[in-house]
Amino acid sequence: MLTSIRGLTAATLSAGLLLGAAPAFASGSNSEAITNADLADDGISTDLIAASAALDGDTVVITTQPVTFDRAGEPVVEDASSMGGESGLSFSANVALTTEYRFRGVDLSGGEIAIQGGFDISHSSGFYVGTWASSLDEQTVGYGSTELDLYGGWSGNVSDAVSVDVGFIAYTYPDAGPGDFDYYEFYGSLGFTFGPVSTTTGVAYAPGQDGLDFGGGTDDNLYLYTDLSLGIPDTPITLNGHLGYTDGSLTFTNDGKAFDWSISADVALGGNFSANIAYIEAEGDPAPGAYDFTDGAIVATISASF
Repeated sequence: MLTSIRGLTAATLSAGLLLGAAPAFASGSNSEAITNADLADDGISTDLIAASAALDGDTVVITTQPVTFDRAGEPVVEDASSMGGESGLSFSANVALTTEYRFRGVDLSGGEIAIQGGFDISHSSGFYVGTWASSLDEQTVGYGSTELDLYGGWSGNVSDAVSVDVGFIAYTYPDAGPGDFDYYEFYGSLGFTFGPVSTTTGVAYAPGQDGLDFGGGTDDNLYLYTDLSLGIPDTPITLNGHLGYTDGSLTFTNDGKAFDWSISADVALGGNFSANIAYIEAEGDPAPGAYDFTDGAIVATISASF
């Protein structure tokens, strides 16, 4: 932000420093701006103007931007942010190594290590877009070796203790075999913070589409969940609990209904790194097949954000 310089000493010093930048001058006792061009026409030097103002008891205002005056005689200088300003955009990235990729309690990496990472662009207005990817087990899950998610939405605070997040996400599987596997979903959540405790309640809904047609008839999917977190004071540890309910195509269970739950702990490791240890399980009638996608497992993750 540009700031007007008041006082004889500051005005004189600034006049010497800013002479090559063609500054504008204005007397504090009148509302007429005096420019260098006016001074040159009258043959009056800048030093003489400053000295004359001091004798008259006037205040000299010097700025590198044109100055206008309001009715009270105070200079109005435009804020720098309004003359181009910042874009309001921010960028972030994350990367993680996990012993198993669990999606709503369901094992999508065949019990194997998964590499994950994403990139986000957000605006100060609350709107955001991003992408996230994870490796998969190609033989067990049948979606290929990679999941790539694309999403966008809006998040913001309703009050100091309440936040909102709504958006759209597309789940894609670039190297999946023949068939339709990609699908999209709408989501929304409310977050509440009470001191060291935070809780989130959310819903995600995927309308009927070809990517959810696993049983010969296109189906939709509904997911409800709640998360609870407690930061332990004076420690880098946060304890978490999760409970979710799925009704639809994405359960990997026999009847299309399942609860999933987990308990976990996050540990801030310093810098941009953190670690998580969790026990995760999904409850439901196991789907027919040689592999149990919903058995309980301890999952460890180390991640970094930038």
